[in-house]
Amino acid sequence: MNTEEYERMYRLEDSYWWFVGRHNLILSYLRPLYRARTDLRVLDIGCGTGAMSRKLGEFGQVVSADFSPHALEFSRRRGLQHLCAADAMRLPFRDGSFDAVVALDLLEHLCDDGKALREFRRVLKPGGRLVASVPAYQALWSSHDVALMHHRRYVARELGDRCSAAGFAVERLTYVMTLLFPLMWLARRACAFHGSSPKAGLPPVPGLVNRALIGMLSIENGVVRRVRLPFGGTVFCAARRP
Repeated sequence: MNTEEYERMYRLEDSYWWFVGRHNLILSYLRPLYRARTDLRVLDIGCGTGAMSRKLGEFGQVVSADFSPHALEFSRRRGLQHLCAADAMRLPFRDGSFDAVVALDLLEHLCDDGKALREFRRVLKPGGRLVASVPAYQALWSSHDVALMHHRRYVARELGDRCSAAGFAVERLTYVMTLLFPLMWLARRACAFHGSSPKAGLPPVPGLVNRALIGMLSIENGVVRRVRLPFGGTVFCAARRP
């Protein structure tokens, strides 16, 4: 991503409904698994501007890794200390270094997502878990994807198959952002290429609407723990290294 997109992310990650809902989804999945543990070693790969890394700190030590020096600089501004410049397809860590790997909206940026998934498996301890999210449906491709330098969007089965091929046992595979999918579809169609410079689709919303959207996603996150949703704007996958 370009510097402008990182600056927008840094300003919005702690408050904007999209980021807050996504972060809460990850925490709502990990907390029942690890409960009060604070001794884990977690890799946040593709950490962006670091908001998720800071929240993952409740589980133990978090290594925040990203290919972009801009991302790492913004993460440093958040006070994060364990920063690493890293290519997800060639991680600079020993085998079995981590209890968990978190990869939010990362795989779609990579030319070889299968190679990255094999690297995630390599650096996980046996029994360690991968938690990942990716954008759904190639039909939703728009200038948003161009601005964020995506290679592809996914369907759920495709992501599950790639995780399985990399040696993971898939534990949870579902669409999310289901309640808001009609709005997302309309927004993507509206920004689908109008000759202007590509820009990530994060339209400003009033505070009351933003809080309402966060509340809707909180309800959905509770449902996702028990039910596989049939469609949505994002694919969520949790998998374990056997």
